[in-house]
Amino acid sequence: FLYFPETHGISFRIQIIVKELLDTDVLLKLLFHLPVNYPSTLPDISVNSDQLTRAQCMDVKDKLLEQAKKHLSEPMVHDLILWVQQHLKDVIKQSATVSNEKTTLSKGTEDGIWMLLLHLDHMRAKAKYVKTVEKWASNLRLTGRLMFMGKIILILLQGDRNSIKEYLILQKTSKVDVDSSGKKCKEKMMSVLCETEVQSQHKRFQTFEIKEYSTLEELQKEFETAGFTTLFSEFVPPLFK
Repeated sequence: FLYFPETHGISFRIQIIVKELLDTDVLLKLLFHLPVNYPSTLPDISVNSDQLTRAQCMDVKDKLLEQAKKHLSEPMVHDLILWVQQHLKDVIKQSATVSNEKTTLSKGTEDGIWMLLLHLDHMRAKAKYVKTVEKWASNLRLTGRLMFMGKIILILLQGDRNSIKEYLILQKTSKVDVDSSGKKCKEKMMSVLCETEVQSQHKRFQTFEIKEYSTLEELQKEFETAGFTTLFSEFVPPLFK
């Protein structure tokens, strides 16, 4: 999908499958943000893939930006996608050798503070569901917000990386809601919008709170106060389409 926040340029996501990488298909999720004066300015690119490590995704992103510099001032997204399909193997191979040298250094980053942004489709048994989420957040020492805005339900969590991973498992495997006939059921309509290490410009939430917002502006303010302006503009407006 495409959306056009005025003056911020265009953002769009592309998912491609790259074949024959270590005999498995790799699903690459690329997010391009083209600034207003693109292509004379480089696009912002983010790379995600369940089959690659975070370090490998960063390497792919760095290599894509190197390629982008060669195409400056001409439309380049298509070329970059072709390039990554042809060269992903080489990038991963190099990445593997480099990462062996780096492992001793990168161990520290695993302990950083991580954040998770989830989108839930609905809550039928809302009171019970909310209590469960509160309990999990408290047990795992996660802070953040459970946010309701119209039909949109978002969960923004911050905490230790392992706790974030544990929370995700609970959210996917526990019977947290009821189905249309009132039977307990697991959460099947959840999407992980973003899972990443917290950067220095992000503020830490001190508590976990449940909040209702009556306008998109109010919701946006909550994100901006926490230093998550780009996170908001990247993931939230598309939910209202």
